[in-house]
Order: sequence, then C-alpha cells, then structure tokens
Amino acid sequence: MKLQQLRYIWEVAKHDLNVSATAQSLYTSQPGISKQVRLLEDELGVEVFARSGKHLTRVTPAGAAILQIAGEILQKVESIKQVAQEFSDERKGSLSIATTHTQARYALPPTINEFIKMYPDVALHMHQGTPMQISEMAADGEVDFAIATEALAHFPDLIMMPCYHWNRSVVVPKDHPLAQVKELTLERLADFPIVTYVFGFTGRSKLDDAFIKRGLEPKVVFTAVDSDVIKTYVRLGLGVGIIASMAVDPLQDSDLVALDASHLFEASTTRIGFRKGSFLRSYMYDFIRLFAPHLTPEMVDKVQACGNRYEVDELFADIELPMH
Repeated sequence: MKLQQLRYIWEVAKHDLNVSATAQSLYTSQPGISKQVRLLEDELGVEVFARSGKHLTRVTPAGAAILQIAGEILQKVESIKQVAQEFSDERKGSLSIATTHTQARYALPPTINEFIKMYPDVALHMHQGTPMQISEMAADGEVDFAIATEALAHFPDLIMMPCYHWNRSVVVPKDHPLAQVKELTLERLADFPIVTYVFGFTGRSKLDDAFIKRGLEPKVVFTAVDSDVIKTYVRLGLGVGIIASMAVDPLQDSDLVALDASHLFEASTTRIGFRKGSFLRSYMYDFIRLFAPHLTPEMVDKVQACGNRYEVDELFADIELPMH
C-alpha cells in the first residue's frame, strides 16, 4: 500500500468519481490513476469503487470505510509537513480561509491587513462560498479555516469557536414609508416586499424564525448571497432590504436609511472552525487572535482538548463576545 494510492482514491471520491478531472487536478494521467486504484483494491481484496464497464459508479460500503481512514492518514501527513515547516521557518508558509461574502467584505479586512503586516511571507488564499461549501472545505482539509454563521454545526469533524455576535439592519431609500417610522415592528416589515439573504446564508434562519414566531409570512421577493447586491436592488425599489448591520457603509450607503432591527431578531454568532487534529502553526494562532482577541493560543488549545461541543460551549459560557 502506497501513500500515493490513498491520495488517488481520496481525490477520485472528492471529484465525484471523475477520474479524468482527478487526473487534471493532480497533473497526472488518467490511466495511471486507474492502475494505482486497481492495484490498491487487489492488495486489499475489496473494491473501493463499484464500476459499470470502465466507469466508476459509486463508493462501496468497504470503500467508504477505507476512504474515511485514508482521509485521516492524509491529514496526518499534512500535519507532519506543517510541523517541519514550523521548525524550518515559522514566518513562511500559506494560510487558506473559506468564508462568505459578508465576512470577506466587511469583517475580515482589518484582520487581513494586520496579518499581512505581521507575516509578509505567508501566502493568503481566500475562498468564498455558501456556508455549507465553506464547512465542507474545512472538514475535507481543503482550507485551514472556515469563517461563517450558518452550517458549521452540521460537521462533527470541525472544531468551532465563537468570534462575535451580530444583528441586522433594515435598509430603505430615503423616501420609503419605513424611513419615517418611530418604532420598527415585524408587522410593519411584513407589509412590504423583502430583499434579503438566500436561506442558509448569513444568519438567515434567525430572520425566518422571528417571523414564524409572530405568525407572519414575510414576502421575500428577491434573495442574494451578497450584501452589496441586496442594497443595489433596494435602490431599484424592489423591496425593503434586511442585511447584517456590519454591511451598512455610512459613506457608500448615504443614499439609504438604515434602521436598527436588533430588537426584532435574535443575534447571530460568527464562528471560526478548523478540522479536528489539525496542526496549527504559530501564524495560524495569530490569525485567530487578530480576528477574535479572546481566542488566545491558550484558549484555542483548551478548545482542542475538549471532548465534545458541550465542553466547548462551557468554556465560553462566561465570556462576553463583542457585537459587530
């Protein structure tokens, strides 16, 4: 059994059993991958992938168990490389982050700016996607950190740490009827078409829950993953915008009126997550601390030592998170 063979079956599974796409991503030949997969299966005496002719059709039950262990082995190999890099040059390396548009556009710039000053020789890579995609990338080891509000809890292989709370604002044109109200209510909001985030994005579930509890059905006429896109369509008169308060820019959005809606919706919590068993280099600890100052290296180590998420929650029970 060779490490390369484990990498091949892992990558084939990750590329939806498309051997051609796997070969392209690994800069090798399709026949070479197919041969190594077959050799591994012959050695193990079981099929990792079921086939129809020359095409792979599904992962077998034995293959699923083998792939899980292969993923753990490959992660340990990556950790060994990280350890070696840390001791050879602790100020060089790479850091990959997966997050949503709102976090990348409004929450992360100060952290990124300060981090680059501290570690100019560390290459930063940012990936944007849905919370589910972000969580999957971190759980699969494709990125070092996932930063999101939704979906992280669905992945037991991720260690999650709370960074800050945030709430929402309602944005409307200056001549909109809501711009003149003294007290914003859910009932008044429900009278107008709403433009907000796609379900599963940026705390959208908290918004839906608030209306449901009041027995109201919001008229959501347009959804987007990007706060700036939502504001664009508010300007076009498509509806009332409900966005993260951090996404309101006093200068760029001076043509809109932002109404505080924190009394209408339960606050959401942005978290940073990474795969269990990951080796964190010193600059990774520093990135976490820059983004969430209460997440000191000592606290992060305590979180990693926790046996379950209940223990993690207990660690943060007495810590007051900042509000963004």
